[in-house]
Amino acid sequence: MELFFKYPHEVQDELLMYLVQKAKSTEFGMAHGFESINNYADFARNVPVGNYTTKAGLIERARSGEANVIWPTPIKWFAKSSGTSNAKSKFIPVSPEALEDCHYAASKDLLCVYLHNHPESQLFVGKNLRLGGSKKLYEDKGTVYGDLSAILIDNMPFWAEFSSTPSNEVSLLSDWEVKLQAIVQETIKERVSSLAGVPSWMLVLLNEVLTTTGAAHLHEIWPQLEVYFHGGVNFDPYKDQYKNLLPKSDFRYYEIYNASEGFFALQDQSNSDELLLMLDYGIYYEFIPMDTYETDHQKVIPLHQVEIGKNYAVVITTNAGLWRYIIGDTVRFTSLSPYRIKITGRTKHHINVFGEELIIENAEEALRIAARVQEAEIVDYTAGPIFMEGKTKGAHQWLIEFKTPPKNLEVFGQILDKALQDLNSDYEAKRAGNITLNPPEIIAVRSKLFYDWLKSKEKLGGQHKVPRLSNRRDFIEELLGLNQ
Repeated sequence: MELFFKYPHEVQDELLMYLVQKAKSTEFGMAHGFESINNYADFARNVPVGNYTTKAGLIERARSGEANVIWPTPIKWFAKSSGTSNAKSKFIPVSPEALEDCHYAASKDLLCVYLHNHPESQLFVGKNLRLGGSKKLYEDKGTVYGDLSAILIDNMPFWAEFSSTPSNEVSLLSDWEVKLQAIVQETIKERVSSLAGVPSWMLVLLNEVLTTTGAAHLHEIWPQLEVYFHGGVNFDPYKDQYKNLLPKSDFRYYEIYNASEGFFALQDQSNSDELLLMLDYGIYYEFIPMDTYETDHQKVIPLHQVEIGKNYAVVITTNAGLWRYIIGDTVRFTSLSPYRIKITGRTKHHINVFGEELIIENAEEALRIAARVQEAEIVDYTAGPIFMEGKTKGAHQWLIEFKTPPKNLEVFGQILDKALQDLNSDYEAKRAGNITLNPPEIIAVRSKLFYDWLKSKEKLGGQHKVPRLSNRRDFIEELLGLNQ
């Protein structure tokens, strides 16, 4: 890590040329002239930027057992990712190199960073409570697919299970509701020292643990518990609920940024939730400034051209054969030495029907402010547009499930609106004098609405997430129907 701290651009350039040379004899490499690529400019000229839709044909051939299509090493594993905006499944290749040099390397680095920051830690006195997905076999053609977490669990060395709970057998159960109870029964008997998983689903599990045991908080059950490694969704809306479950003042939270496509960044400082971009995991990074994204003048830039404070779409080239692949996440750089980022949202998850450019980062900060002032706790939410009709102006409609409702829902909406205007000048301009946008409409929905909606989509547990912001009304209409 100290090497890429000191020489970030050299590390990335060397990595790019390694990936190109490694794959020059693949079908993709030969079709895109890898033999003649000598630098980044050649690479950018020869290889087009694309998303899963543009890569799906080649990936499907690899998944059907064809060798040497996108990567020279045989790929047995494919991480199934349904995404949040599309019911169609994506199958992300996970090569042996991606397993070892990216995902497992990141797990080791995360532990090393944590122990370096906290040498007094008793992490290995207990076990890590991990909450992952389930696995199904793609049996026809010799490849296997499942949630990334299931693939990682299945490939871990046998001794790794000794330091984790629940057991592999329980971890890989496919029925979330059956698995939830099995995890509770197994883990309450263990000495748990750390947690790892997506905050929304981990919260469901931990509340079930308290219900089952009757304990006031989790330290009564697991006195050794000292840290929660979390990722997948923004932690801020859940922070207060976790503090109630884990009231010790010295309990720690460490964020990670990983996906089916790779492990990208981790929190390397205890006093800051900025994420260190990991430059030596077999992933070459490029970025698209969001003010040019999907426009006629879209720009794609390498790492050394990024600027602090700008919003970028992330483009990756990986040691699993994803070439100039748009992953759909957006980030903002907070530091250039070393490169640190904050996740700001998704390229498709924003509201810009009226030119307001509302992104998830704005939404979640405004919700946090409104919840704090109104002493509310939020379980889940989504927001979308109310379209203009005739002389009626547009607005945003927010469906929010509260654990603790606000003291006054109307005032909550006013605070949310004011916070959004303070955070986003485009939104503020559209709201000024109600010229374009009317005040937001807040609907407090019934308990477990989002859970039931995910269940109806067979998306309980694992990495599945509620879509936060959308330019369409699909999600909201379905949810309103279920809310009756």
